Amino acid sequence: MEQTDPKVADNPEARRFEITADGVLAGFAAYGLDGQTISFTHTEIDSAFEGRGLGSTLVRAALDAARDAGLSVLPYCPFVRRYIARHREYVDLVPADRRARFSLDGDEAAG
Repeated sequence: MEQTDPKVADNPEARRFEITADGVLAGFAAYGLDGQTISFTHTEIDSAFEGRGLGSTLVRAALDAARDAGLSVLPYCPFVRRYIARHREYVDLVPADRRARFSLDGDEAAG
């Protein structure tokens, strides 16, 4: 089976960003939306698609969409939180007064 580039799309009815790969749903990042704040609660990649970097592709696209929409991000999902800690260019999406709650206000990601 030929592999196709993964595609990420927001599915607002299901309140999640979904990633498709090879034409099938490979995973999702669930969220809640409250005004101008998006809270990521759970990220899941189907085990058949693990090891292909789809989780990172999914979260990067979801965070870019949040930025484009002018939303603040609350990363309750541990995968999203780790992604932001490793990719410091996204820390500014988390409100400054909430970063400590998510351990995003220091240099812990440098290690």
